[in-house]
Amino acid sequence: MSTTVERTIHTTAAPEVVFPYLVDFRNATEWDAGTESCERVSGDGGVGTKYKNVSKFAGNTVELEYTTEEVAEPTFKITGRNDTTASHDTITVEPDGTGSKVTYRADFEFSGMARFLGPVMTPLLERLGDRTAAQLKEALDKR
Repeated sequence: MSTTVERTIHTTAAPEVVFPYLVDFRNATEWDAGTESCERVSGDGGVGTKYKNVSKFAGNTVELEYTTEEVAEPTFKITGRNDTTASHDTITVEPDGTGSKVTYRADFEFSGMARFLGPVMTPLLERLGDRTAAQLKEALDKR
């Protein structure tokens, strides 16, 4: 079972500010509505860097280990995994006038018992996507 959530936001912040801010995934605590903590556990922020991300989702605490897969402007890819979930996230930052257009796509794959919760998970993930888009715009507009 898989679900894709994609949002595009426009911000007044320039791409040269936005891209490095988003690549440092520790900043997810500021812009991702679900993230409670995110710490770098290895690497220098480039490909292969690992992060421990703790989020609240549907009233539960969820921990994922994220690994940076690609850092090639304008695209950043990172994958989070635990025993029941894989989240393949692609963030693209493009110029938009004097600001930026940011597209955030998360492809979720569920395994084990979680794969049977798809009909429940999809609307919850869509709501999280809406909240994250609003919080991402707010965080970036401050930069």
